Parts: sequence; C-alpha cells; structure tokens
Amino acid sequence: MLTNLELLLGPTFGVFIVFAAMAFLPATRAFGQEAKQSQSASAAGQSSSSQASTSQAPADQTPAAPTPAQPTPPKKVPGVDLYNLLQKKSIVFPDIAASKEPLSSGQKFQLFVDNSGSVHTLSWAMLGSAIAQADNSPTGFGQGWDGYAKRFGASMARQASSEFFGTFVIASALHLDPRFYPEVNPSFRQAAKYSVQRVFIMRRDDGREVVAWSRLVGPLMSESLANVYWPERNRTVGDTFFRYGVDLATRAGGNMLREYWPVVYRKMGHSTRTTVKPD
Repeated sequence: MLTNLELLLGPTFGVFIVFAAMAFLPATRAFGQEAKQSQSASAAGQSSSSQASTSQAPADQTPAAPTPAQPTPPKKVPGVDLYNLLQKKSIVFPDIAASKEPLSSGQKFQLFVDNSGSVHTLSWAMLGSAIAQADNSPTGFGQGWDGYAKRFGASMARQASSEFFGTFVIASALHLDPRFYPEVNPSFRQAAKYSVQRVFIMRRDDGREVVAWSRLVGPLMSESLANVYWPERNRTVGDTFFRYGVDLATRAGGNMLREYWPVVYRKMGHSTRTTVKPD
C-alpha cells in the first residue's frame, strides 16, 4: 500500500520541485546581485575612510616595524635512542650502519660479500682456528698445519654461509635490515645489554624493531650445512647445536666491538655522524 502511494506521489512531487526551482532561481540571482553591489559599496567606503585616516596622520610618524618571528625550538622527543652512523662503510665491520636508508636486495647481497671477507671475519677465523687447534676441536681435523688449514677453511666457509643465509636470503625475504646501529657513548653495562639484545632483535627496512630471524636462523642453517664438510665423527646433533650456541655468543661479543668501534674510528682521526632513530 505504501508503495502505491509513493508511485502516485513521486511524479507529482518531482514536477512540484521543478516548478519551485524555476520560480526560486530568478529571485536568487537578484538577491546575489544586490549582495554584490552592497559589498562593493561597503568596500569603497572602507577604502576612502582608510585613505582619509592615512592623510590625517602626522608626517613625522613612521609605522612600527613588524616584530620578527622567533624561531621555534626543536621539539624534544623523550625516550629516543641515538645511533652512531659512520660516514663510510668500515672494512673492519662492514655491517655497521652508515645511513638509515633501507638497503635493496642487491645492497644486502653486497653486504654479505663484504662481511664474508672483512678484516673482522678473517681475524676471527685465524684466532678461532688457533684456539680450536690448541683444543684439538674438532678431533677429526687432526693437528699440524694441515689441521689448522682445515679449521681455518671450515671457519671461513661457516661465516660465509651464515652471512649468505642471514644477511642476504632471509633479510631480503623478510625485509629485515641486517646492519648494526651502535649507540652513542654507552656505558659498559648498556653496551653489554644492547649487544646481547641485538642478537635477538633487529630493525626492519621500515625502521620497526622485530625478531632477528636472520641472525637466529642464518647461523643454524650454516651449521647444518657445515656437516657436509665437517669431520664425520663430529656431525652429531649435539655438535651442531654446540657450534650454533658458540655462533650466537660470538655474535654478542662482536656486537660489543661494534658498539665501541665508532669511538675507536673517531680517535683514529676520522669523524662520525650522530643521527636519531625515529620512534
């Protein structure tokens, strides 16, 4: 029943609206013209009155100069972490951030290559192989220069595969930032805490902090792959997870060196930049 009434009134109401609009349009135009004329007249009156007041002002009285705007002091954001960014990539620790710009997949691949042959990687492989040689670990490599060469080669291969999986493959797939951002002038306690945290926490390409999957999964994949060239008697699950634990502990210790490397770099005669990490 309501539908029939709507169908009946619909055309009639539409015609009424059309005629009302046609009747209202001329009146609207006339009212608009009158309003424009009144506005023009009032504007002319205000202009003449301002000119008259200007002519009546004393000649020796100059208008006051506008007060210069005071610069707004920068807003201080509480709880913001400060980072030391090197001006250029370090050959000792190539993964220390030199900028906050996100890395492309190609740049992450280049970082994997740089890390694999860095001074830090070579030094640790030489020192670690010497310690393992003295401890006769793993026992399958034996002793002598031949055993040391095997340990050194295995260490370099493990580092390279860990960097390949973590710095390039996983970081590219999950949009993670594999670089390390050292703090500014941390205390020893802060540096130790931060170094351990950076093993489990890292930045994404967009700056957010997430679980450091590339630093956790990369070494595990590397140690699993190492069983291919590791001595057969040392390929057990226990040996694999032991090496994995050593890798994580070594990463935390290396982070301590990365924390203070900008300070050492500056004292060597170079300069550093300090930037602010956005919340």
